[in-house]
Amino acid sequence: MTEFVLVAGAWLGAWAWDEVVEELPSARALTLSGLAEKREVPAGQERHVRDIVEEIERLDLRDVVLVGHSYSGVPVGQAAERIGDRLRRVVFVDANVPVDGESFLDGWDSDWVREAVAAGGGSWPPPPVEQFVELGLTAEQAARIVAGATPHPGATLTEPAALTGTLPTLPATYIKCLLDGEEPLPAVTELLRNPSWDLVRMDSGHWPMFSRPRELARVLREIAA
Repeated sequence: MTEFVLVAGAWLGAWAWDEVVEELPSARALTLSGLAEKREVPAGQERHVRDIVEEIERLDLRDVVLVGHSYSGVPVGQAAERIGDRLRRVVFVDANVPVDGESFLDGWDSDWVREAVAAGGGSWPPPPVEQFVELGLTAEQAARIVAGATPHPGATLTEPAALTGTLPTLPATYIKCLLDGEEPLPAVTELLRNPSWDLVRMDSGHWPMFSRPRELARVLREIAA
């Protein structure tokens, strides 16, 4: 049976996937160190990669569809290389992808994030409700995100990814949420040139697990079929 492992992006824990998990009986969501119920656990980029790999190995999961949203595409892409034949497919939901030797903050206009981390004492504070509403969420959905969000550990954003070089050859799908811009980042576009990668478009904002959970679950089932 296909096992879906879902990893949320910045500020969020496993709870962010609750409505998607309801639609995918074989799915489990994972909270990364330094966030939500693990907020007191020290975390860097490598720790986040190990969080994912160790959980998959601990549960002895096979036929894994590993899903990363937004920030978590960086550790998820690295973990996908490390779990070997346990992987069925890696899926990036409107996510950044890892580039060897580069951090999450490299490759895009992220100066404003660096400034926010500096102002936040080394953590990236969650944005206010208004910012989420502007990006396609209802006031209720935005309030839910902010209520559950925790500051994101800054080291996970600045430490570089370490790849083995197999990511371009892995079976992979990139889900582009069109209300967040029609074109993926350049690093994603480069990976999509590989025959084992494909692109799916969703008419949604950046947080489809909140705004379109049933549709996202359906897309994930179709990808895994």
